[in-house]
Amino acid sequence: MDKAIGGYNQLELRSGGHYHKDALRLNTARNCLEYILRVRNYKKVYVPYYTCEVILEPFNKLDVAYEFYHINEELNIKDDINLTEGEAILYTNYYGLKQSSVEQLAKKYGPRLIVDNAQAFFAPRINGIDTFYSARKFFGVPDGAYLYIDEELTEELEQDVSYDRMQHLLKRIDLSAEAGYDDFQQVEHELCNQPIKRMSKLTEAILCSINYKKCAQIRRNNYLEFDKSLSDCNGIHLDVDSNAVPLAYPYLADDVDLRNCLISRRIYVPTYWPNVEDWAGNDAPETLMANNILPLPIDQRCGVEDMNRIINIISNGTNSFV
Repeated sequence: MDKAIGGYNQLELRSGGHYHKDALRLNTARNCLEYILRVRNYKKVYVPYYTCEVILEPFNKLDVAYEFYHINEELNIKDDINLTEGEAILYTNYYGLKQSSVEQLAKKYGPRLIVDNAQAFFAPRINGIDTFYSARKFFGVPDGAYLYIDEELTEELEQDVSYDRMQHLLKRIDLSAEAGYDDFQQVEHELCNQPIKRMSKLTEAILCSINYKKCAQIRRNNYLEFDKSLSDCNGIHLDVDSNAVPLAYPYLADDVDLRNCLISRRIYVPTYWPNVEDWAGNDAPETLMANNILPLPIDQRCGVEDMNRIINIISNGTNSFV
């Protein structure tokens, strides 16, 4: 089809390139995992208890066996897992802070390691290791994911269409974050059980307009600002290396009301992940982390003033929470 010339104007986005230039561009991170399972034909995969329930979608869809494993308080694998023929292990680069653990696991398990970098968009892929990333967790896009794999499916994939998943992003700009929340929830629901598709043209255009260097620097600066003020009272201690670009600042709080206190001040802190308690049980360390870690926002829309506002609320505790 010939290019349309003239007529009404369109969104004007910066012309750039993808951060993950050599990766396959797909519609969702869970479909990247499905792609891996279909290519590799694994019989069984070891999966962390501490992960999102949607990660099980491709296993259920393809009838691939999985077995949960435990992690410790440093977010490293606790169980002694020895893979047999036809098996693989999935590990999450939690908060984008566990790249050193990924590197150690790559040495141990080789190409039968699958790396979930949904929380680590800027983490490098290790050669020969199947690795996937989520764009939605780091940027204002309706969908989109990247997959590094050395073998591709032979079938032709349909390209996704995303314009009808933009409502929450547009409402947040034009109205408020709260006005778009129901639309955001609807998009989350619509992305469930989607077939594997190529990334939409709209998502590609948005992702190619992002100043990734600037985003990475802001995230690092905000993380370090939190760490400077909160590390002494933080119940979890994770090292941030010189190249890490975190998703959020994980703050393990003693105050169970702190999350609601922050939300009441329009500081929206998600829960990763409410399904963990059902899987791992009440007494598991993963359940403690899922219920009590507050992933404090450090994204590129925030600055030092925003970090100080959050720090002040945490320092004052919930005594001022009405």
